[in-house]
Parts: sequence; structure tokens; C-alpha cells
Amino acid sequence: MALTFDATLIRMDDFRLIADWQIGKGERVAILGPSGAGKSTLLMALAGFVPLSAGRITWEGQDISRLPPDRRPVAMLFQDQNLFPHLTVGQNVGLGLSPRLRPDARQRSRVAQALAQVGLQGMEARRPAQLSGGQQGRVALARALLQDRPVLALDEPFAALGPAMKADMLDLVTKLAGERIVLMVTHDPADARRLAGQTVVVSDGMAHPPAPTARLLDNPPPALRAYLG
Repeated sequence: MALTFDATLIRMDDFRLIADWQIGKGERVAILGPSGAGKSTLLMALAGFVPLSAGRITWEGQDISRLPPDRRPVAMLFQDQNLFPHLTVGQNVGLGLSPRLRPDARQRSRVAQALAQVGLQGMEARRPAQLSGGQQGRVALARALLQDRPVLALDEPFAALGPAMKADMLDLVTKLAGERIVLMVTHDPADARRLAGQTVVVSDGMAHPPAPTARLLDNPPPALRAYLG
């Protein structure tokens, strides 16, 4: 299984971003670069929320560039977790299976299993406001995993957490993602080292091809060195 950005161009007003590379099954890829460079935009294009101006995105050789978000092989976690405050934890997670808020017995069982996987067993009836930030992140992760899509896109969903809790969440992603491809936008090189074997640097209108994370951070190219300081 391979995900390919095939000579893709994203253009919006005076913004321009090019990507032309491929990643394979089970790879963990961090996306690093300065604010405004296009890191989140790259994920939004992959998920179908931002159109391409040229090129295409393919999954297993099939062009997905014109598919709507719900038909793409991508589950996305957003920075704000995108939890609905008026719904219970179980209902929020259940949205990963169906937009219906009256799940059948099989769906309720799958929701309970997903919550158990992320360490929140028995919390189906709580509201998001009753949870800590880390627990809210776990709810969002459980919902994304329930979508059972082969690509997991993380747009800094754990950025607001403290270092120890964020590390726990990254380790949980590593544990539960299985053979999924994981792409994670981050501003923190420590996150890249912890989660990702490969890193994409986004700078100067280019999402550069993935390179080994340790090598890249130990000897950063000029654009990354300027960002890291």
C-alpha cells in the first residue's frame, strides 16, 4: 500500500505548495516547518478539504484527488479535537462509525472496545467538558481509529497538552496505529523524534520528500536550521 503525492500543486491566492513523493504502509511521518509554510494545508488537501491546482494524490495507484472527504482513505485528528460538547463520549466516538446517534448493539460494542483501547473504558456517558485535555485527545483518537481507514492524519491534536501527557498520546498512537500510515504535523522536533521514522520539511513553497528523522534533525538543512534556531 502506498500513498503518493504525484506532482501536486496547491495554490491559494499568493500561497503555493508543491509535493512530489511517496510513503508506504506502516510509515510514521512527521511534517515540520515554520508557521504558514503549509503543513496543515498539505494534510487538508490529502483529506479532501482543500482542492489541488495540479497533479494528483493516489492511494494504491488509484487517483483520490476528486473524491469527497468521506470517501478518502484518511481519518483526520484536528488541533481542537473537534468533539461535540452536547454529545456524550460514546456518541462522539460513535460518529466514527455512523452519523446516526442511535447505534445498534454491535456499534455500541465497537465503541466500548475503542474506548477501552485508549484507556477510557466505562466513560461512554460523560460529556467532553467532564474530561481532561488528555482524555479528550483519547476520545478523538478512538473515533479516528474506529473509522478504520489506512491513513491517519494528525494536525497537532496534542499541541495543547503538557510534555508528559503529549508523550503518552504519541506513544498511544504508535501502539494503536498498526499498519496505518501516520502523518503528523508538529512544531516540536521532540515529537518527530518520538513518533516518526521519517520527516517532511515544509518550507519555501515545497513539501520536501521524507528523510530519516534522526539524520535530518542532527544535521538540518538551512531552512530547517533557521526554523529550529
